[in-house]
Amino acid sequence: MRAFKSGLAVAVLLLASSAGTVSAAVAPDEKPATDVQTEQTNFTNFLREFRSTALNAGISPELYDRATTGISFNPGVEELNEKQPEFVRPIWEYLAGVITPQRVERGRELIGEHFTEFQRLTDRFGVAPQILTAIWGIETGYGRTLGSFNLVEALANLAFEGPRTDYGKRELLAALEIAQQQHLDPGDMTGSWAGAFGQTQFVPTTFLKYAVDGDEDGRIDLWHSPADALASTANYLRQSGWQPGQIWGEEVQLPADFSYANANLSIRKPVAEWERLGVQAMPGQKLPAADEPASIILPAGYRGPAFLVLNNFNVLLKYNGAIPYALAVGLLADRIRGSAGVRASWPTDEAVLDRSSAIALQEGLTALGFPTGGSDGALGPRTAEAIRAYQMARGLPADGYATENLLQRILNERSAMSQAGLPGSLPSR
Repeated sequence: MRAFKSGLAVAVLLLASSAGTVSAAVAPDEKPATDVQTEQTNFTNFLREFRSTALNAGISPELYDRATTGISFNPGVEELNEKQPEFVRPIWEYLAGVITPQRVERGRELIGEHFTEFQRLTDRFGVAPQILTAIWGIETGYGRTLGSFNLVEALANLAFEGPRTDYGKRELLAALEIAQQQHLDPGDMTGSWAGAFGQTQFVPTTFLKYAVDGDEDGRIDLWHSPADALASTANYLRQSGWQPGQIWGEEVQLPADFSYANANLSIRKPVAEWERLGVQAMPGQKLPAADEPASIILPAGYRGPAFLVLNNFNVLLKYNGAIPYALAVGLLADRIRGSAGVRASWPTDEAVLDRSSAIALQEGLTALGFPTGGSDGALGPRTAEAIRAYQMARGLPADGYATENLLQRILNERSAMSQAGLPGSLPSR
């Protein structure tokens, strides 16, 4: 794998592509100087107190002091941590921004230039080159954008305060362990504000568990060695249950009488059962083996494309839990392999709900007797189930998909309840 490291190191420097991970500093809301000074003092005290925790975990005093000297309370990390932007781009726009002709072409070039090395990864881990290349391309534009935050500082800020202190402390200790284990200068360890780093954006604990020496040079360097990063990613996927030779899934056609309540990742049926329910392959394609367990997903609701997804799609969700991300990896891999892409039309006339609208939707559903488990503006699985239950109760296509029309219907129901003085009505102003 040594040729992989030297050859790709030059290639990635020449590639201009956007990354899939937040890595650039974002200007936070300005704070009064006195507040920042107080936070800096508190941050310094936290580092002093955390030192004993690190030493008890096996981190050397010299390394800890070197890693934390000069790092500061970073309002940029605090802002991103406390006010993480919701993913509000429609999935079709997200996919179009990720699966670009340039990224497809560069992925093909890299596989061709380093066919032997990719074949070794396939033989060792059972993961196809196109899947690994798709992750690499989406995460960092094939190594172009690796993140500009000091990794120790970012994780120390997350550990210091905010909603992710447990995560920050755990990953901070792991980052220090990596520096100690791999003989790295902590000042040279960069990544995203959330602690992801390297060509394929591992977090420190994932590195410690899954990273491997792909170029066999005696050390693991996910920043500068694509061979190490890709081998580590392949190992992660394999250890997470990747099935060699199995596809991630494919686009399918649903019958007119399909029960959209069955379009749910939690519902798995053998492919043969889906066929009996009328699910068909797209023209020119064929469905996977009849006994393969699979689910149907509708990432843009019943008006958009439908996909039959297998075990390997669920493994991609372990790498990143967002369905649009896993779908992007699968579709980009297919495009690199030579497929034409999604054939069905996306419902581009649908507006994605912003955070305030999503909160209103969750509050409305809960008030009408369909609890969402909270009103945080994050349209996760619990909210999707509440939407699906509401749709079934109202005789609507039960796809679990949030739309402006659905929100307006729910608000109208709440308004009618308010006028009738019924429980669950809109609060008085």
